[in-house]
Amino acid sequence: MKIVGFELDRQLHLGVVEGDQVIDLQAVDPNIPADLGAVLARAGGDLSAVADAAKKAPASARRPLDGIKYTLPVANPGKIVCLGLNYLEHAKEGGHQKPTAPSIFIRCTTSLVPHNMPIIRPFASETLDYECELLIVIGKKAKHLTMDNAYSCIAGYSCFNDGSIRQFQRRTAQWDMGKNFDMTGGFGPWMVTADELPPGAVGLKIETRLNGNVLQSDNTANMIFPVAETLVDLTQAMTLMPGDVIVTGTPSGVGHARKPPLWMKHGDVCEIDIEGVGILVNPIEDEKKP
Repeated sequence: MKIVGFELDRQLHLGVVEGDQVIDLQAVDPNIPADLGAVLARAGGDLSAVADAAKKAPASARRPLDGIKYTLPVANPGKIVCLGLNYLEHAKEGGHQKPTAPSIFIRCTTSLVPHNMPIIRPFASETLDYECELLIVIGKKAKHLTMDNAYSCIAGYSCFNDGSIRQFQRRTAQWDMGKNFDMTGGFGPWMVTADELPPGAVGLKIETRLNGNVLQSDNTANMIFPVAETLVDLTQAMTLMPGDVIVTGTPSGVGHARKPPLWMKHGDVCEIDIEGVGILVNPIEDEKKP
């Protein structure tokens, strides 16, 4: 299934995408939560009730996918855990050696922006960079995972653009400020359930296009720390909860490593394309004066 968040009459809705239509789950059953994280928490990660609701949807619950106002696939993720330097060539282009452990940083919800909504270049710096990344949506509570059961906590996958203000990312050893400017992290367009993809989402083409030009192109098989290893490592420390998201790092080809550097600017359109998952599209706009 493809599960999508959208807004209708200023209210959050959750839908299942079928072809060029979306099934409005709240129109089928108003008791279904409109936040995917809440659906996952209530059902222990089991999405069969969502599938059943979609199957019995009347015609009145179906809406054209074209023209919906997308919201985040997970309306309010509890944790947004991100990996840096997870593709060797990207580590090299930034002047780093191959890492021996995952580099972890955290994003906050105010840094996120859904499909078709603008990523904002802030007043503070022009150094707005793109990063295509595979995102994992956690389906059920997980701690001390092993390589044998790591995939069991995964609800599905989505696309992420880890928009980064490099000037602020690099001014200290801690990356978090440069990764948390408002409305810089694209997330969407939907979540594809894990059963639709290879285990661990291995072997998927991942690509960034800026104004139609391919700037990053790689394969998720080339992660230094694949999905299972990442989840095992993280859950040594933290309990993952339904609706948490894990962002798994970017390949080489980012703007700051180019000569001259290539920054996203007002009027650009950035696409993150992951095989079997979808295409996340965000226009770029300058921050508006208050």
